[in-house]
Amino acid sequence: MANIKKGDLVQVITGASQARGGDRGKQGRVIEVLVEQNRVVVEGVNYVTKHVKVGQTQRGSKTGGIETHEAPIHVSNVAIVDPETKTPTRVGFREEKVTKDGVTKTVRVRYAKKSGKDL
Repeated sequence: MANIKKGDLVQVITGASQARGGDRGKQGRVIEVLVEQNRVVVEGVNYVTKHVKVGQTQRGSKTGGIETHEAPIHVSNVAIVDPETKTPTRVGFREEKVTKDGVTKTVRVRYAKKSGKDL
């Protein structure tokens, strides 16, 4: 089970500070997790400009030009935000017994270590 999943609220914990044009301290939702590269794409963080070749759609509208979008950031540079205190926290796992339709099975649940609240 992964520590960070799509949809989690995370905070950038390393890099240049916001005063120097960096992203440290910014919070955002995880849009995508790139498991093979150990990277995540976070909403509103690590914006880059990309030059896209100008073309035309079927209706005749122009596409392309200079676009800005989020680039991946390494997973070690972000931390999950505790839902209770709104500060970065570590993630723990605990096993719980869940009974559903008369069948009992063990499920691993993620929780924030500072507050103990489920994520």
